[in-house]
Amino acid sequence: MVMKRILACIVMVISTLGSMPLSSATGGKTSETKYLLVANPTARNLETLQFLIDRKIFRLNTRNTHIIGIYHKSQAYDFSASKTFLYDNKINSITLQEVDGSLDVSDIFNENDCTPVFRELFDKSIGILFFGGPDIQPVIYGEENQYSEVTDPYRHLFEVSLAFHLAGSSRNPEFKPFLEERPEYLMTGFCLGLQTMNVAGGGTLWQDIPAQVYGKLGPAETVKIDRDNLHRNYWQEINQGEQFMTINLHPIRFTEHPFFGNTIPVKKAEMPRVYSSHHQSPNDIASGYEITALSPDGKIVEGLAHSRFPHVFAVQFHPEVPALYEDREKLIFSPDDTPSTLHRIIGRKSGSFHRKYWKHISEIVKHQR
Repeated sequence: MVMKRILACIVMVISTLGSMPLSSATGGKTSETKYLLVANPTARNLETLQFLIDRKIFRLNTRNTHIIGIYHKSQAYDFSASKTFLYDNKINSITLQEVDGSLDVSDIFNENDCTPVFRELFDKSIGILFFGGPDIQPVIYGEENQYSEVTDPYRHLFEVSLAFHLAGSSRNPEFKPFLEERPEYLMTGFCLGLQTMNVAGGGTLWQDIPAQVYGKLGPAETVKIDRDNLHRNYWQEINQGEQFMTINLHPIRFTEHPFFGNTIPVKKAEMPRVYSSHHQSPNDIASGYEITALSPDGKIVEGLAHSRFPHVFAVQFHPEVPALYEDREKLIFSPDDTPSTLHRIIGRKSGSFHRKYWKHISEIVKHQR
């Protein structure tokens, strides 16, 4: 009975963390502590972050930099799993912060119930990372739903509105974005994160790449697209078997924009392989953003960077996936493939490209004040 009461108290304390105001969540830290925001801190995303930090891929000094995982109370995911992950693994460098407040499609590009919290988060942090995830509801960017599968609409209302408050949007050019006050603030995203930033800035999305860009309907037609221009694996929908990867590892090519070449020190002629798992991508590019990378055929945007804010950039692929950095299970893409790990498939040069990308993010965080 006593043990049950102790466990109940522990669970209560952990649960309370998620509902603390930011001033409480950052309590106990010194004035020298820097705070980095991470949107959608699911248990899996937190595990990924911890892997990158532990392996020194993301070179984060946890002695002076604290991560705050932020999410909206109405999101579909149960963040108690995240709290349990942090507790079970004795991770003290990450705190969860639940945000409340009404949001609607009609007010996400204006000041709204969450604006005061967005302001407080910005004032106390040095940057934010937006992770991947499911489709954004097309109504946000002014389209009817044709091919989108929306499973967590409140997440998108929250993250799009936050990104709008940070960097602004052509949907409300009168609004002064927070980054006007601190242009060096970091905002970056992976896959859905790039799409969120593009939509927040006033851009739109291809709702389904095979159907709308290539005119292919169904997996049997889609696999006829050149493999290097497929952005997820459609063979798994045709053939049975657990050994099929759900993703694709395909090359990208860099544009003339200096982000890849100068900011990230790579040769323009390089075409590194990246981890893709998406069927949507930017169509109309948001005002203020420029294209930094494309698919091999030039039809799909693979990277964006902001023209005014130097540390606002994103990629359509996933540089955070642990399987890129070490050998894990052996998989195949198509029925004729020989099983291999993702780490071996991308090879040393592409692996080096991913590490350089994380080094750049690490350097920004290190020098932020």
